[in-house]
Amino acid sequence: MSESNAPLADRMRPGSLDNFYGQEKLVGEGRMLRQLLEGDSLPSLILWGPPGSGKTSLAKIISTATNADFVFFSAVLSGVKEVRKLVEQAKIKLAERQLKTILFVDEIHRFNKSQQDAFLPHVESGLLTLIGATTENPSFQVIAPLLSRCRVLVLEPLSSETLKQIICHALEDYEHGLGSQQFELDEQPLALLIEAADGDARSGLNILELASNLAQQRSLKNNQIPAITLSDIEEATQTRSLRYDKNGEEHFNLISALHKSLRDSDPDGSLYWFYRMIDSGEDPLYIARRLIRFASEDIGIADPQAMPQAIAGRDAYHMLGSPEGDLALAQVVIYLATAPKSNSVYTASKSIRELIKTTGSLPVPLHIRNAPTQLMKELGYGKGYLYAHDSTEAVVDQDHLPEKLEGRRFYHPANRGYEAVVKDRLGKWREILRKKKK
Repeated sequence: MSESNAPLADRMRPGSLDNFYGQEKLVGEGRMLRQLLEGDSLPSLILWGPPGSGKTSLAKIISTATNADFVFFSAVLSGVKEVRKLVEQAKIKLAERQLKTILFVDEIHRFNKSQQDAFLPHVESGLLTLIGATTENPSFQVIAPLLSRCRVLVLEPLSSETLKQIICHALEDYEHGLGSQQFELDEQPLALLIEAADGDARSGLNILELASNLAQQRSLKNNQIPAITLSDIEEATQTRSLRYDKNGEEHFNLISALHKSLRDSDPDGSLYWFYRMIDSGEDPLYIARRLIRFASEDIGIADPQAMPQAIAGRDAYHMLGSPEGDLALAQVVIYLATAPKSNSVYTASKSIRELIKTTGSLPVPLHIRNAPTQLMKELGYGKGYLYAHDSTEAVVDQDHLPEKLEGRRFYHPANRGYEAVVKDRLGKWREILRKKKK
């Protein structure tokens, strides 16, 4: 494809760090990546950042700034066979011409473990300098031995000011951009374009290109100076695609934000993160399962209705589906966020399990064992057992833990919600037992 037919976003890729916008922490004067390139001493790198943050553009800049053979490699189109062929070519270049090979792997997270393993010995030996680009957290997607041999550079979503610079540059650039058409773009449509781009330069330039085509057609028809209007941007934008990855870091970031907003009793924050996940394409039943978990872990007996509410919300969604069922889950989110909180069930469960690991299979006390056979009775099974309903208060003084653990308490109810009632009840029962011992 000739440059004139290439998309605007591709034509506007910077040719050097001097006209690269954004990521100042990496490429600004005196910063690490600039110093590495100026010294031609590039280590293996993982460029991790959201779409349109400049990963591929940086790779192209590196390719022209280093004294090495730079090979672009697609994780989508290539496999282990192509890796082996590439390795053989790299060996020949190094042996015959003393030429190092830098391998750029776009979307490296799409390589499976065996494919990444194929790179490992050659990165380790220094035959290949690897530059991998990924939108997903490399901690989850890149094998540990390979990750340990690479420096991870984190690229941030582009700021509004950076996006404005990129868009204005594209409007003014005569050689690669839209400068020859002299489009007018006022502050209001520019602001909407920047907002719609959502930190993604490629998205912003794609919207600008489509909006400029609409403006150009209108100006030719009406014989007017081409002006990109608010309606052009709205038409070009249509629906925004939110950044999300169901299996990567953004997935865990958003569910964590939802969980913590619920725990902090913030219905507004909880609803926001709930709908961020829904509108990004998360499976609503996954969220429903997490809400049921939350009902036990962070509310428990402080509000015994939290669990039935969460289960009812899941069942309602299962019956209705989206979008009607989304509202049922939203109702659960608000209920859980505004319910009294207690993690007493969670902490009791955790402490008991830790204790069991250290104490092992302690025997059941004889008096609370069942004795269905005569032999068991003769061995003392059930001897001395006190039947609670024979007591006026249905409370009896007998131990139920193994002898080694007698007197231990694991459940400590909070002073919130219904659990405060439970705490008061337990306190009264213990006082009754204390008086019976006198």
